Amino acid sequence: MSERTFDDFDEFATDYRSTHTDNLKMSGADSFYFAEHKVLILKQQETGKNLQMLDLGCGDGAIELYVQKHLPGWKVEGVDISEKAIEEAKRKNIAISRFQIFNGTQIPFADGLFDIVLMAAVLHHVDFSLHETIVKEIYRALKPGGRLYLFEHNPLNPFTKYLVKTCEFDRDAKLLSYRYTRKLIQKAGFNSIQIEFILFFPRKGILSKLIPVEKALSWLPLGGQYFCRCTK
Repeated sequence: MSERTFDDFDEFATDYRSTHTDNLKMSGADSFYFAEHKVLILKQQETGKNLQMLDLGCGDGAIELYVQKHLPGWKVEGVDISEKAIEEAKRKNIAISRFQIFNGTQIPFADGLFDIVLMAAVLHHVDFSLHETIVKEIYRALKPGGRLYLFEHNPLNPFTKYLVKTCEFDRDAKLLSYRYTRKLIQKAGFNSIQIEFILFFPRKGILSKLIPVEKALSWLPLGGQYFCRCTK
């Protein structure tokens, strides 16, 4: 792309999960594992039974499959700039969810509608000049006291950097440091910002026995990913 705004996922939408899984072989888990992992974090963090969630950059709707499984009382609106990804999401016929295309910067919902906004591994596919606009839009769409969960790859983890470098649909990705992300969400007006590092160890093999200690390492900025939880 001569001028990068949003990375184009239309060409990967149909076989996104198989392509992603192939790239993740060294991790010991498939693409769906990591989608479910994020939903399980939501389940640990949130006690509400009937929350309204926006999945910003929902892709093919894998997150929604696991929200339906683990948080069945929630209702989810999924938006993405990729028309073909939205088509794939709709084919899943997920009862708790609706999906639609959006332009990438203007969330097509009223002010103060959502309890939760999830943005999972999206911003590294968006030009940095648009980050502030998007996060401010998230702030607008959340209810007072609503929470943003923002997941990103950790550029301090060498294994993550290798996986991104070798992934076909990450060829234009530019990773966000956790310090940058903290400043970004602070500037938008969010408070009670918590950052945790996750996914330190392979999901199979001898090192997978260390997975139970990952929670105790969540302060250490070396996990494969991190997430920010913050409040409007």
